[in-house]
Amino acid sequence: MNSRAVYTVLGVDEHGYKDVLGMYVAETEGARHWLGVLSDLQQRGVKDILMACTDNLKGFADAIETIFPRTDVQGCIVHQVRHTLRYVGYKDIPAVLADMKAIYKAKDEQAALEALDALAEKWGDRYPKVVESWRNNWARLSTFLRYPEPIRRLIYTTNIIEGYHAQLRKVTKTKRVFDGDQAVLKLLYLVQQRIAKEKWQKPLLNWRSIYLQLEILFKDRLTHFV
Repeated sequence: MNSRAVYTVLGVDEHGYKDVLGMYVAETEGARHWLGVLSDLQQRGVKDILMACTDNLKGFADAIETIFPRTDVQGCIVHQVRHTLRYVGYKDIPAVLADMKAIYKAKDEQAALEALDALAEKWGDRYPKVVESWRNNWARLSTFLRYPEPIRRLIYTTNIIEGYHAQLRKVTKTKRVFDGDQAVLKLLYLVQQRIAKEKWQKPLLNWRSIYLQLEILFKDRLTHFV
């Protein structure tokens, strides 16, 4: 039995409503796959993406920046924390977790870099891969620090889509064999329609305040929404 992955692109429109922009079945991920996904979205009418949060899928961020070069790409902080904790001894996890929190809860990028330096000084010898991972991915992990707090909370993690996936799994786990990709997509489409009807009928919390800040930051790119 072959395993297949379904990749979901979920967006928030200018009115603060969530919507699934596409579901894509694939055996592997990579730059070519994601270029195809982003090209498909563009051809179907997506004109611009202000910000995108990804969970470090291989080649996805590069594909976004290729098709939508003005997009700010943020790596999911929650995934980064989970990934780096795999290198940490059980007894040290609470302390390392607290020191990592000081990085992503910093008031600005300079303060975050200082917290990262403190992490490196304290744990670098014992857990060099933790520090290396943060430094190597810093350009995309730090994107959200450019924004005010309400926007930061919106883009620093992929929790929105993780919650959506959890609802999909409630259905797919009861049916483990499908008659091809279209059968999978048909089922997921029906589930998505139910979720949208039952749970996505209101904009995101505090969206009016968030949008006013986006208007200031992206005034030249939001005029076509007015």
